[in-house]
Amino acid sequence: MNKRQTEIMRNLLMEPERLWLVQDLADQAACSDKTIRSDLKVIQDYINKHSKAQLVRKPGLGIYLELGEEDQSVLLHLLYSEEHKTEHESDEERVLHIAYRLLMNASPVTTQELAEQYYVNKTLIRRDLEKIEHWLHNLDLALIIRPRIGLMIKGTEKNKRLALARLNQLIDSPELTGQWMRKQFESHEIAAVNHELKIFQEQHRLLFTDETFEGLMLHILLMVKRTKLNQPVSLLEQDISFLQEKEEYTWAAAFLQQLHKLFSVSFSREEAAYLTLHLLGGKFRYGQEETEGRRTLLADSHPLLPELIRQLVQRMSELNMIEFSRDQVLLNGLKIHLYTTLNRLHYGLKVTNPMLADIKKMYPYMFDRVIEALEAAGQAVRQTFPEEEAAYITLHFQASVERLQQSERQPQKAVIVCHMGIGMSQLLRTKVERKFPSVHVGTTISKAEVRRYLAAHDVDLVISTVALPEDVQHIVVSPLLEPRDERLLEQAIRRLDEPDRRVEESVFLKYTTPFLVFLQQEAQRPGALIAKLAGVLEQKGYAEQGYAESVLAREKLSNTAIGGGVAIPHGNSEYIRQSSIVIAALKQPLSWGSETVQLVFLLAVKPDEREEMRKLFRELSRISEQPALVSALAKETDAMVLLRKLNG
Repeated sequence: MNKRQTEIMRNLLMEPERLWLVQDLADQAACSDKTIRSDLKVIQDYINKHSKAQLVRKPGLGIYLELGEEDQSVLLHLLYSEEHKTEHESDEERVLHIAYRLLMNASPVTTQELAEQYYVNKTLIRRDLEKIEHWLHNLDLALIIRPRIGLMIKGTEKNKRLALARLNQLIDSPELTGQWMRKQFESHEIAAVNHELKIFQEQHRLLFTDETFEGLMLHILLMVKRTKLNQPVSLLEQDISFLQEKEEYTWAAAFLQQLHKLFSVSFSREEAAYLTLHLLGGKFRYGQEETEGRRTLLADSHPLLPELIRQLVQRMSELNMIEFSRDQVLLNGLKIHLYTTLNRLHYGLKVTNPMLADIKKMYPYMFDRVIEALEAAGQAVRQTFPEEEAAYITLHFQASVERLQQSERQPQKAVIVCHMGIGMSQLLRTKVERKFPSVHVGTTISKAEVRRYLAAHDVDLVISTVALPEDVQHIVVSPLLEPRDERLLEQAIRRLDEPDRRVEESVFLKYTTPFLVFLQQEAQRPGALIAKLAGVLEQKGYAEQGYAESVLAREKLSNTAIGGGVAIPHGNSEYIRQSSIVIAALKQPLSWGSETVQLVFLLAVKPDEREEMRKLFRELSRISEQPALVSALAKETDAMVLLRKLNG
């Protein structure tokens, strides 16, 4: 279709219920009625080719399109593609565009304007806006709809900038956001800020993490753009006065003065204080101070930090029966991480953790211990820590456990079977030992030597570049040890490190009975279900009165859904008389935080049974990784069969 025909079709699609007179269309296009009638034949052929829609002509009244929402979306999609000579942007890109436009614009925009801009119907735009509105609520912003005026976002400039920097949370493909956001700035702006930030980093001997550097880049670019748009940030005067006393404020002011020369933009003291906040909340460590030989970490200057670390490490050591204070790497890591955490929390810089769900699923036991320890340590320093921070700290302690165990554990004995030359064999051996310090490769052999070697040597792991006979347990990897191979090896090594599964098979039978299994349950809210299951323990004497309230209180700290359709609520162990587990299989999936749950395990295990708890959490994590098993258990109608499947 030509440009005129495309415009006519666009009018028909955007207002499908309107009767269009041929004369009106001719006047708009500045052509004759005859030309419009010829155009309508072309449009009809186009519609027939790409949809089930119909171009209806009503003599004396006009013409209109008879079509459903799906056909309307398809045809608008095609029109947009042809007009822009590029593939239509994805739904996620459109959501990003709309959110960005609403956050950047000072004037309102209507739903109709958005529909026309993105060539979709208003129903789809409303769906996008619902998603954006929910996301904005978590950032203390509100989407305001004013009749006959349009849509606007209400909130502080500080929160709007935070939202702009966190657009990746709005979609399921966060990697798309970084590429898309860079397109919103001129290439020379990005290059200039990147250059100045690197000079700033070297000048003050700062070692930013990649995440912090990219985050600062984005915040600074947004600061420049928002200042140009006359959208200044505002902070409390007491906060500005406090920040001005920090050394970082002097650095930030000098940095913005340099940007003033480059962009001809004047930055206020509020902007300098705002940048100081991000410097204080960024993940970095300091270099060495020339006059003292070694420079102490800035973390040492925070008054709450020493006590917070002492309380946290002490409580985690008690809960895990591991002396974490022996791990200097852990202590240093916590010092750096918690310093920036305290600054972010104090100044209201929201914490996000894209790995939260994965960490809760992979390390449910350690995550739960951290939640409990952080609550106690937080009370000592009068600070509340969100579950996103608990997840980050979980990684610190999980890594510490592996380091401490590694020092006591014998290395895994491995042999490499390589079908290529000695050079490639040695390269593979070097890569394996470097990537996995717990593995010692005894030698590299050929396929023909496998049986003879295994008969004469004690080997834990056979790593091969070719398939071996089925009776030889082995892992096949690429000679170059690609990322996929590393993941397979990591899983195999983890299985070797875990206790024999046969020891764990009786974990559920030890703590539950068919009388504590509830099948085909119906529930509207997690809280009601938790109260019901915990009430059973109180009624049967497994727990004292008050246990139900403690389970609900724990759930408020961080919801206990670990992914894969599984939730593991639990409460204060002080109320437990006899260790037990209540199991509920739900007739319909239940929304539990950001997850959907089908199986609920209410855990009431005494604190002196820590090793059993570790086994139990490992087993629950294994179950959550098997969607088919979870689905089968949820449908089960016999409690004994469910228990047999759990222990199978």
